[in-house]
Amino acid sequence: MSFEALGLHASIVKAVFQAGYEKPTPVQAEAVPAAIAGRDLLVSSQTGSGKTAAFMLPSLHKFAETEPAAAGRTPAQDAQAARARGERVRFKAAQPKMLVLTPTRELALQVTTATEQYTAHMRRIRAVSILGGMPYPKQMQLLAKNPEILVATPGRLIDHMESGKIDFSQLEILVLDEADRMLDMGFIEDIEKIVAATPDTRQTMLFSATLDGVVGNMARRITKNPQVIQIMSATNRHENIVQKVHFVDDLSHKNRLLDHLLRDETMDQAVVFTATKRDADMIADRLNIAGFAAAALHGDMHQGARNRTLDSMRRGQVRVLVATDVAARGIDVPSITHVVNYDLPKFPEDYVHRIGRTGRAGRNGTAVSLVNHAESMNVRRIERFTKQTIPVDVVEGFEPKRSAAPRSGARPGWKPGDGRGGKPGQRSFHKPAGEGYRGGDKPSGQREGGYRGDAPRTDSGYQGQRREGGYRSESAPRADGGYQGQRREGGFRSEGAPRRERSGFGAHPRSADSARRTFGDR
Repeated sequence: MSFEALGLHASIVKAVFQAGYEKPTPVQAEAVPAAIAGRDLLVSSQTGSGKTAAFMLPSLHKFAETEPAAAGRTPAQDAQAARARGERVRFKAAQPKMLVLTPTRELALQVTTATEQYTAHMRRIRAVSILGGMPYPKQMQLLAKNPEILVATPGRLIDHMESGKIDFSQLEILVLDEADRMLDMGFIEDIEKIVAATPDTRQTMLFSATLDGVVGNMARRITKNPQVIQIMSATNRHENIVQKVHFVDDLSHKNRLLDHLLRDETMDQAVVFTATKRDADMIADRLNIAGFAAAALHGDMHQGARNRTLDSMRRGQVRVLVATDVAARGIDVPSITHVVNYDLPKFPEDYVHRIGRTGRAGRNGTAVSLVNHAESMNVRRIERFTKQTIPVDVVEGFEPKRSAAPRSGARPGWKPGDGRGGKPGQRSFHKPAGEGYRGGDKPSGQREGGYRGDAPRTDSGYQGQRREGGYRSESAPRADGGYQGQRREGGFRSEGAPRRERSGFGAHPRSADSARRTFGDR
């Protein structure tokens, strides 16, 4: 089937071909004709399946059909004319015809960028993004243009609604993209408030990884006789993505293995997912010192910095993006060939979306998870969710000293009521005989936001006393490798360790100046 066969306007078909689209994806082939017919849609499909075009192309077709009647002056032009006459100008609320709600800023910007491609041969169709992290004056300038298409995150949109800057009385189309993620992030009250402010005559399209549970209940409330389209659910197999698990003994082992994986000649670009923002910054810095062109991406960064990082990734200036789950959805860089889970995600659903950053549009990809032996139950939960087994792989020269825990349930030696606490399969902080933990029963290496190892203190890692923004293990031998050492001039240096062994990222030492460059020449 071709895009012409879907009944799209000629200007949209031309723009789609110029964007490199050859034929509709399965979700586009089903959703576009139904949306053109005016049906409400409930769509469940796999990440990377072309959902943005599935809801944007039929909406633009509707606007293209009525485009001649859309001619006229914008509020910004009216304001300029009023100023020329010496009249006082009052801000007029924007009245968009289409609203797209997204859970993250990155996804909002991705939708806006795609829309600009699709409207390359259409006149008077403007799409703008309203999201957190963007200065209010800039957003006011965008809203003053009275855009036909508004792409927004719920929180910032509520701010403009309450201040009277946006009026939805003329809204024709409402789209909820990644609805399950928005609910996971706690936006359900904001979404209900936004939906209540829109006309009952609107067309509603909801896209989600799943249509069960809370998402399904909300979908039934906000749609009218919807057509349900289920192409691929989040639990479908990623046949084009090679998935692996590498067990690691401690952080030093994990860091050395990460360094090895990122030097794979088949790797074009990679995303390394961490559990915390601090780790994203820390690992990105150390990868840069080791000679990788790396950058961090997380929610504490200003929107301008996040945009520049993604632009550098798309231009190929960044080869390794170290990110939190803010990058698990909404990043579409076709040249990403590898995804590395430095830390496992909290929820199995996020694992699916993480590895979906590679293997985009039918390409092949590789997804590797670096897992401590005590986290094998988390791997088992992911396998149950995806209904497939993730094979365990071993790299020659980086073999773990310990064997992996059984994949079927509890940790070895666990028995009900043996005093180790927790339910079967849960991680226990049982204290072996003759061994104590500093600061109570909780190992010092365990901290909020992610697992940090339960290795003895003589092993390298982040365990030990925190000093001046870094971690230093007072009792561990300095020549043992890992990230130990005092922070000096933007990086970490282990005073006693040979330079070629520190951090697991120092196999190829560089001069101090070139190693600290943000983007290397790799």
